[in-house]
Amino acid sequence: MHEANGKACPKFAIFASGRGSNATVLMDSFISGFNLGEVCVLVSNHADAPVLERAKERGIATVCIPHKGMPREEHDAAMFVALQEHGAEHLLLAGYMRILGSKFIQEFPGHILNIHPSLLPDFRGLRAIERQWEERVKVAGATVHEVIADVDAGTTLLQGSIEVRGDEGPEGLADRILNEVEHKIYPQAVWLLTRRMDQPSS
Repeated sequence: MHEANGKACPKFAIFASGRGSNATVLMDSFISGFNLGEVCVLVSNHADAPVLERAKERGIATVCIPHKGMPREEHDAAMFVALQEHGAEHLLLAGYMRILGSKFIQEFPGHILNIHPSLLPDFRGLRAIERQWEERVKVAGATVHEVIADVDAGTTLLQGSIEVRGDEGPEGLADRILNEVEHKIYPQAVWLLTRRMDQPSS
């Protein structure tokens, strides 16, 4: 940890695979001082991911480790080495479209958070928004949760919801969940996590 105002501050790595709107919101939450700590590196598995440029524009180190052609354990090991090199203590998955291996999760010493576009435990896994639309739910939303080996099953930190209008279509609903819920609750969930870590253990 680095020091800020005499207190040790956590170092975070953000994982993202694409345009990185959630990742950008998270980076800005640290830069603005809303969240305590430092984003020490942004990690992507796609060399052409726009989020890499967004991180560079903010002076944040980037690492790209493509997963194609690499066995999962080898890819996870390469990421682990990169995280150690940058001193990352906690991970924030923000549109990282690859499941972390159970060995990696078990061996990583800090917290790993993810955001999922549903009100867990409902609609775990893939196509969460499309499935919600198909089932005509009245309320949709997103969940920030801790990552464990069982997909989308870790402890919930924070949830947010919206009423489904019924005329959005799945793509419109996805945009509403992203902009009206995810962008708000993910920085707030990290805030809650850092405050929890700052509390003395009993």
